[in-house]
Amino acid sequence: MARRKISNPLALAVLACLYERPMHPYEMATTMRARGKDESIRLNYGSLYSVVDALQRGGLIETQETTREGRRPPRTVYRITDNGAHELLDWMAELLSTPVKEYTQFEAGLSFLPVVAPADAVILLGARINRLDIELTGRRSVHARLDEHVPRLFSVEYEYKTKLLEAELAWLRTLVDEIESGTLGGSDFWAGIHSSADTDGAAGAVPTNGHVREPRKGHRQ
Repeated sequence: MARRKISNPLALAVLACLYERPMHPYEMATTMRARGKDESIRLNYGSLYSVVDALQRGGLIETQETTREGRRPPRTVYRITDNGAHELLDWMAELLSTPVKEYTQFEAGLSFLPVVAPADAVILLGARINRLDIELTGRRSVHARLDEHVPRLFSVEYEYKTKLLEAELAWLRTLVDEIESGTLGGSDFWAGIHSSADTDGAAGAVPTNGHVREPRKGHRQ
């Protein structure tokens, strides 16, 4: 991945808006929200103005005009520069063509799954499934509304995230079934670890809040 002076995803969004046409920051934010981009990119006005200033200092955008209506604050319209257009297209080519390793918290948790007793893992993963089900229901509802007002071209990233959630849910349900049935490779070893822990007086059930109870004193780490 190329090292960029400004790598904030919000900067990408600003450049994309100005590649379409000159805009003032409020119009950029309105356009992003109307197209659901705030679901993929963290958007607030403080950060937006900071990014606009950084892009202008970097020569990627420039002022087209500044106007004032009555007693309202001046309104500055920005446009993308040739350097900004080149940066945007180069950035987009990299993002769309080059997979990047992302270290997610869930992947980290899965990598140490044997730390948790099999029965506890079933409960915890089941809780995740329930939460993802709720999130997926909400996303489908939002997606349906987007389809009514926004061409699919402008919401494919939302569709992508929805498909990832569907795939994760399907995979999680299979994993939980294999843990419960003992057909997951390594299940005997996994059960044996926690059978020994039970003998040592260290294992505990998962309480209703979905978090594993702290081991009792004397547990060998």
